Amino acid sequence: MREAFPSIREAPACPAPAPSLDRPTRYTIPPGGVDTHAHVIGAPPAYPFVSPRSYTPPPAPLEAYLAMLDATGMAYGVLIQVSVHGTDNRLLLEALRSEPARLRGVAVIPLGLPDRELAALKEAGIVGLRLNVLYGGGIGFDALEAYGALAREMGWHLQFLVDARDLPPLAGRLSRLPVPYVVDHMGHVPTSAGIEDPGFRTLVDLVRDGAWVKLQGAFRTSVEGPPYRDTIPFARALAEAAPERCLWGSDWPHVANWGPMPKVGDLLDLLADWVPDETRRRRLFVDNPHRLYGFPPSPARGAG
Repeated sequence: MREAFPSIREAPACPAPAPSLDRPTRYTIPPGGVDTHAHVIGAPPAYPFVSPRSYTPPPAPLEAYLAMLDATGMAYGVLIQVSVHGTDNRLLLEALRSEPARLRGVAVIPLGLPDRELAALKEAGIVGLRLNVLYGGGIGFDALEAYGALAREMGWHLQFLVDARDLPPLAGRLSRLPVPYVVDHMGHVPTSAGIEDPGFRTLVDLVRDGAWVKLQGAFRTSVEGPPYRDTIPFARALAEAAPERCLWGSDWPHVANWGPMPKVGDLLDLLADWVPDETRRRRLFVDNPHRLYGFPPSPARGAG
């Protein structure tokens, strides 16, 4: 499996997210919109970082994330356990318990947890488990089937942070999973690889056959940089493959990024090019994530 860069041995400090928090200017977020991918990050020693790791982030408190949701017009959010906290999900669970109507979570856990701990995760709002082979601090695919069985038992889905160029030998195993699964960041393939890259085409085929995918992370995959127009063909290929299984995520606070820090409003505006059809955008922001993450049908505060 590929490692994200810079080298995992360096763990350089990465910058804080851009302060500008704006709604998109090219369309209106529909009521009930969901940001399906963000992180809360604590500060050592209260919330230790794993070692080795590939980056060292500044704190990203829940209050700042909720302010971002409000400012950008998103009703709900899904918090993903950040790699630097490894399998220590304490901060994630604290955030979920403080906003049970508005937030859901995806945890990173070892196998073999006692039933009472699994039940506590579910009660707190955990709806999925993440396997992560990039950035360090994650759990890889060696025990994929065991995690699939656990997720089925708990009523959860699986989420993968993986470079799609590594997907071809995994495709068969993924297709046999007994639970829904989600691929982050459009497969994390740099646009320089081209839309006909075999790994990316494998991802498109998996999405067409039942996988979910997050249309996000333009600043991670673009080689041109802002406004990330080189990502449009990749996003459109995935959106066409299964509009009913596409999701959007801000990826706030944009960790492990040493280029220009993106503004969430600009990333939202990019959706006008990725998914030009308003009906399909509503599915991406509302219908699809509500179905996967179990949000209530009525919009929460911050919708608009």
